[in-house]
Amino acid sequence: MSVDTTFARLGVPTTLVDLLAERGITTPTPIQAATLPDSLAGRDVLGRGRTGSGKTYAFLLPLLTRLAASGTARRPGRPRALVLAPTRELVLQIEAAMAPMADALGLRSQTVFGGVGQNPQVRGLKAGVDVVLACPGRLEDLIGQGHVNLDAVEVTVLDEADHMADLGFLPAVRRLLDATPAGGQRLLFSATLDSGVNVLVKRYLSSPVTHEADSAQSPVAQMTHHVFHLRPDAHFPVLLDLAAAPGRTVVFTRTKHRAKKLARQLNSSGVPAVELHGNLGQNARTRNLEAFHDGSATTLVATDIAARGIHVDDVGLVIHADPPVEHKAYLHRSGRTARAGSSGTVVTLMTDEQVRDVRDLTRKAGINPTTTRVHLGHPLLAEVAQGERTFAGAFQPAGGSSSGAGSQGGGSSQPGTGSRRPGRGRGRGGAADGSASGGGSGRPGSGRTGSGRSGSAAGGSGRGGAGRPGGKAESGAGARGAGDARGRAGARRGGSQGSGTGRTSSGRSAGSTTAYSTSTPGSGGAAAFSAGSRAGSRRGR
Repeated sequence: MSVDTTFARLGVPTTLVDLLAERGITTPTPIQAATLPDSLAGRDVLGRGRTGSGKTYAFLLPLLTRLAASGTARRPGRPRALVLAPTRELVLQIEAAMAPMADALGLRSQTVFGGVGQNPQVRGLKAGVDVVLACPGRLEDLIGQGHVNLDAVEVTVLDEADHMADLGFLPAVRRLLDATPAGGQRLLFSATLDSGVNVLVKRYLSSPVTHEADSAQSPVAQMTHHVFHLRPDAHFPVLLDLAAAPGRTVVFTRTKHRAKKLARQLNSSGVPAVELHGNLGQNARTRNLEAFHDGSATTLVATDIAARGIHVDDVGLVIHADPPVEHKAYLHRSGRTARAGSSGTVVTLMTDEQVRDVRDLTRKAGINPTTTRVHLGHPLLAEVAQGERTFAGAFQPAGGSSSGAGSQGGGSSQPGTGSRRPGRGRGRGGAADGSASGGGSGRPGSGRTGSGRSGSAAGGSGRGGAGRPGGKAESGAGARGAGDARGRAGARRGGSQGSGTGRTSSGRSAGSTTAYSTSTPGSGGAAAFSAGSRAGSRRGR
């Protein structure tokens, strides 16, 4: 059966069709073409599509269309639509895609998730919003505090329902769905339909229309899969060679520690990289994703937190530095490339002891990769990641004076007066880039970097400076800087600047600090993400 491939003929309003066209989106993906007629008509829909298949617009278009048509007035604390997603990154991604369309229709939205203060979210809800985009945990907290009620919800969307099941969110999701009106429209989208998702379908969807879109046009069909069998001592050299090729690369690790370590090593070797994992605060996550969006960092090193929902245009290469534990994670990680019909390459790095696990993994994922024994200099590396290798230097955050490695929590520092010894130790130099200036004279070059805990310091005096009058300064240009003899000067974030006069009674700088700049200019997807990354903001003000 042929499917009409224009948004307008599927029933999408002209205003939204024009906005999609401005973004270069003119032809519906298979999951969009399959589900839009039913979802626009108000039916409950169960949509299955692989990651990157276009599920976000598949539910945003009918949600906004139906809200605009219903004409119901928004009320304080009573949203008209609810979108639930498993991670804050995915919430922000959805909000970024929705914002221009909601603005055009005069609709307001509010993001709700943990990891940030709740007051801006509470204020937005109190002012009245049409759509709440939320992670289950924080939304339940705000309901319990009386800040929001779901009794006016007309449309409910569950995105990445299988991932919410994997993360143990199903009890919270059920409680939230129980709080919405039974007669409202419900749309559930998922990459897989396992037992956990089926429980939700049977309990909460009324006579749902089911659509699956894993056709030949699926993004997975556009991926080339390789397994590189290598010796342990060739692991990082091969990874570095691939990451130094032109274009954007996403590197996946199993642990937060590994993500941090590899980002530090890549920066030390001249490949600008940022990290993404659960140990980062929301501001750091947003800053690093914006850097990857706008190209100031060409490599993103991440745990499985980025395996779902993070969309960046033109990711040409995904590297499994650590093979994932199970096959679903392999598919979701790999789905960061070859999105919306583009092509992409996936490389799994495998050592001898991982052979059996990787074979089982790819078999269960339905993937038949090309497996090759490689080493640094192997011709297949240049074939898989084409182009001249470049080493532009460590990632440099906007507005900060520390090196990228510093901002990422420990990497190579830029040449300074002190010695460059990356690490997590308390740095005598007081600066992530090793460039502290201190009063007095003494042993030069004793400054170890402080793992990005402080920015470049100025005016710091050594032990014999203003901190301890009459004594001899322990180091000259590499002195313990910026008002903290233990290297904790100024701010704890790399990129801040501190000024002070040695130890204070609290051991912290008595001087002022200059905040890290997170405003990174971008265009296209980067600008959209930046607009959507203001946690707690509301639209239509």
